[in-house]
Parts: sequence; structure tokens; C-alpha cells
Amino acid sequence: MSRKKNKATGSGESPQIPNAFGALDALGDLPAGPAESAPVIPLKTSKRGQKSTGRGRVDIIRQTAHRGGKGVTVAKNFKGIALAEKQELAKKIQKSCGVGGTVKDGCIEIQGDKRDEVKRILTEAGFNPVFSGG
Repeated sequence: MSRKKNKATGSGESPQIPNAFGALDALGDLPAGPAESAPVIPLKTSKRGQKSTGRGRVDIIRQTAHRGGKGVTVAKNFKGIALAEKQELAKKIQKSCGVGGTVKDGCIEIQGDKRDEVKRILTEAGFNPVFSGG
């Protein structure tokens, strides 16, 4: 299927388009455009790209159940944090405390009773850590 091209009828001249700014010419003394100056840097109102300081409550618990009597510090109830960031946070806590640990079921588990160190690191990361449990 071919389409027929519309051929302009007439003497081959292009149709005249009215000047949209023709009415402005009559005004005469309009100000010139903005003066060339240094670029204006807008004030930052968004915190995108910065670490948030109010990232929510995180519970810190010491558990011994199902671990042969050995204590483990567990940080849980993270809201709005991805698994990769939890793993990065766990690695930072492990290095700071000098112990092992893992991320299981969305919770960070650190070997030993390291609640104070975990609280300090989570506070630096912008969370509100709270000791919970008995």
C-alpha cells in the first residue's frame, strides 16, 4: 500500500506564516534580556544523596537461644533499608568489634555481647537504636 503525497497546488511558493512576535515590534522600548552574570546556585532543599539522620528505630537484643549457650547481639526491625546496606553495616560492626557476624532474615547478628558498640555504630549511621528484651 502506497500513500499518495499531497502536492502543493499553486505556483510553488511556500505559504506565508504570520509572525507570532509581530505585535511586540510595535511596543518598541522593551527591556533587553537578562544580563550575563555568574550562574545562580540554588539552595539545597532536598536531602537526596545524603545519609538520613532520622532513619527509624532499631531494636538491639542479646540472645542465647539455640546457640549452645553462647550470646549473640541481634539488631532487627530495620525499616526501609536494603539487604546490601545491611551487609555493609554488618561488616562495619564486625570490624569495629573484632568479632564475626552475619545477616539472617533481615537481622544483623554479631557474635558476643557487643550491644554498646552496635548502638554506637547504628547511631552514627542515623538510626535510633533501642535496647529491648530482658
